[in-house]
Amino acid sequence: MVRPVTAIEADIRALSVSEKEALLRLLWEELDGPPDAAVDAAWLDEAQRRAREIDDGLVKCIPADEVFAKAEALIRK
Repeated sequence: MVRPVTAIEADIRALSVSEKEALLRLLWEELDGPPDAAVDAAWLDEAQRRAREIDDGLVKCIPADEVFAKAEALIRK
């Protein structure tokens, strides 16, 4: 017998934070599919490239609070 989603939701709400986190990770991995080594390598290359640009002074970092304030202002327009 299949349980109604509302019953499952109630069970999830009763879980501890760490149990909810574990469930979320499990569901995310299931939805995301198996890891792709090529994608992981591409993201690592990109992160390293961006870090070099910062270290070499080629890009200017903007503090997160400024970015969020600007985004919020744009959304309110």
